[in-house]
Amino acid sequence: MPPHLSPDFDPTSLTHVEPVVQELLTREVRGAQAFGAWVADRSELGAALSEGRARLYIAMTCNTDDQDAARAYASYVEQVSPRVIQLAFELDRRLVSLAEAPGHAEARLAVLVRNARADVDIFREQNIPLETELAQLSQRYDEVLGAMMVTFDGSEQTLPQMARYQERTDRSVREASWRAVAERRHQDHEAISTVYDRMIALRHRIARNAGFRDYVGYAFRSMHRFDYGPEACLRFHEGVESEIVPLVRAIHRERASVLGVDELRPWDLTVDPKGREPLKPFSGGADLVRRTRAVFRRLDAGLAEMFGSLGEGEGRIRRASDAGAVCLDLDSRKGKAPGGYQYMLDRSNKPFIFMNAAGMNRDVETMVHEAGHAFHSMLCAHEPLVEYRHSPTEFAEVASMSMELLTMNHLGGADAFYASPEDHARARREQLERAIVILPWIATIDAFQHWVYANPGHTREDRAACWRALDARFGGGASWRGLEHHRDITWQKQLHLFSHPFYYIEYGIAQLGALQLWLHSTEQGEASALERYKRALALGGSRPLPELFSAAGIQFDFGPQTLSRLAARVHAELESLPA
Repeated sequence: MPPHLSPDFDPTSLTHVEPVVQELLTREVRGAQAFGAWVADRSELGAALSEGRARLYIAMTCNTDDQDAARAYASYVEQVSPRVIQLAFELDRRLVSLAEAPGHAEARLAVLVRNARADVDIFREQNIPLETELAQLSQRYDEVLGAMMVTFDGSEQTLPQMARYQERTDRSVREASWRAVAERRHQDHEAISTVYDRMIALRHRIARNAGFRDYVGYAFRSMHRFDYGPEACLRFHEGVESEIVPLVRAIHRERASVLGVDELRPWDLTVDPKGREPLKPFSGGADLVRRTRAVFRRLDAGLAEMFGSLGEGEGRIRRASDAGAVCLDLDSRKGKAPGGYQYMLDRSNKPFIFMNAAGMNRDVETMVHEAGHAFHSMLCAHEPLVEYRHSPTEFAEVASMSMELLTMNHLGGADAFYASPEDHARARREQLERAIVILPWIATIDAFQHWVYANPGHTREDRAACWRALDARFGGGASWRGLEHHRDITWQKQLHLFSHPFYYIEYGIAQLGALQLWLHSTEQGEASALERYKRALALGGSRPLPELFSAAGIQFDFGPQTLSRLAARVHAELESLPA
């Protein structure tokens, strides 16, 4: 630990943080060696600050109904974070200044300095309270969704638990459960729209304060998107529309035919079309972990060892201090925020995985996805600079999505998830279909955000009309007849729109990268694909985005030609699998 951080340093206390920052801001730095030491000390402080916030966030999302956890996170957001943002700007400004001094230039720091320069350029002090309010609104969204429960089938259940009924072969059960969830979401749709309305207004003000026409340009700069712009996103939308949507609609037409229905409804999209019972891959978080270990043992001994270090899957975060000791909180329960994530504790160098497991095949996908993020964190944990232990999200999602595809062949067997070859084939088919079916949804969400922030003065009806048009453009063909009021608010379930604006196109870019790695594994072998995977992940974020893709032996391209080639390959693989 650098000497400027004592063992009892509290990164959530400004009394502890400010003196360290002031020392960094006033320290005399002359020559490359002194500059390198300054950068290292700044990085260690950044790791501590990141972990301090992470622990509070983890505790809050694991227990949205715990008032102490909520207050602790809110207190940090309201009282500590605004000052930390200001101090981080001052450190960025000094970093850029020092990097430009004679004798300080270092090629290895090029990405770090480039990112810091962009952050300095867009920083405005008047935006700090606006960012604070946005964090509070995001917490409010989590609380609203975390409180959503449905009484169904004789018990009170969370929305993730309700997803199990969408795999039931009884269509009336699927419809009833779907309607129960939709009605529960509809009860709070006005409250959620109010949160989103305020977020849009705040983000537009932030962008205007920083000299941008709208939040689109600001978001791309703040997210360090130096290697592509909004035009590339539009090409992705067009490619999905021309190359992927026809394939998805063909898949859905075949599904309707096999199901024997005149039209697909929203509750027909995840059931087995042949009427087979839902896949039941595991029971509870501990069983999920045990079986996932078996999968990774078959795939790669090194990855299996890393996954094994995370624990048994029986833990639960009850307070901020549990983070680090508990690396997994997996089971769905009342009062838990929606979704799943992996959060690296940057000072401890320990990953934490959060999810809402309900015993479904989709949970297996989530588990190996988040494990991929954990592998990424662990493979670059040797990196001394915390900024380089995090890659651009477009590549970070390659780490996770590749695991979804590379583990497919190893899900079968008595010690893994599917003892019968038939169930294993079903799981592989579902995984490949999802790899394609998700792309139109990604295009929908991304196009929606571009429209929302390019037109910040829109009304709620304007927004609903935009969503309807996007559904017509990218939808798979399921009928919303009589359900229009539910269709118009389906965007509200996508938490990225609220907490991470414009963070969704990354999934599309990464999916294409992951499919390229999967294709390489089928043609050149898993060992070769995994060697590329590990080599690239070990670089963290120390290289520009195209170079990270190149290190993995994949192309950084998400235009129509790449989409067409990969869609054709997936379609051929689906044709080869038993139905």
